[in-house]
Amino acid sequence: MSQPSLKENGPKHVAIIMDGNGRWAKKKGLVRSMGHERGGNQVREILRAAFDLHMDQLTLYAFSTENWKRPKAEVSFLQNLLVKFLKSETKQLNEDNVRLKVIGDTTAFNKKVQKQLEDSKEALQDNDGIVLCLALNYGSRHEILRACKNFALQAQENPGHIEELNEEIFSDYLYTKGMPEVDLLIRTAGEQRLSNYLLWQLSYAELYFVDVFWPDFTPDHLQEAAENFINRDRRFGGL
Repeated sequence: MSQPSLKENGPKHVAIIMDGNGRWAKKKGLVRSMGHERGGNQVREILRAAFDLHMDQLTLYAFSTENWKRPKAEVSFLQNLLVKFLKSETKQLNEDNVRLKVIGDTTAFNKKVQKQLEDSKEALQDNDGIVLCLALNYGSRHEILRACKNFALQAQENPGHIEELNEEIFSDYLYTKGMPEVDLLIRTAGEQRLSNYLLWQLSYAELYFVDVFWPDFTPDHLQEAAENFINRDRRFGGL
């Protein structure tokens, strides 16, 4: 009996909580910003690896709604790092046929970030290859509450809409409207929690926790996670 292949049976939509940048830097005697910068560079390598592993979408938890609690200097650095990354990578992403999507409330970021996001999305909008989705100022509880409020507003105008509500319709009110289900969640740095990330979308995803900091997460680690995925028995509540 042949073994399942990554091309046919591997995860198509992989979400990653990129954890451990600060601890990586501290371990090496560096400032936290150096960890974030190294972590940003790692995105490039992992995205290429995801394409080689026949994945269709990579959704990265880049900035959570809780990250605003960090020191102002670090928050400012993270915003500038995002702009720097997109400016330096958009041309290559375009050559690689990558599409860019963003989930979360990006209006809270400074104008420079908002403009760069729009410029990069526009530059890559006609591509039809692997999707790089960045979760920015994203929190799943906020997303679900936002969806409920927007649905309620429409239901006020059309009460019959309430009776029609099902999971598929509700999903259309989420930031991830139109995106495929998440097959595999990876969290680095040894933590084993979801941290308010894609709670609705992870309902039937496989969870994979790896004890390496994000800056040390390599294509080999991604392949190991994908191979672990294809060897799991996914029953979705059935037999």
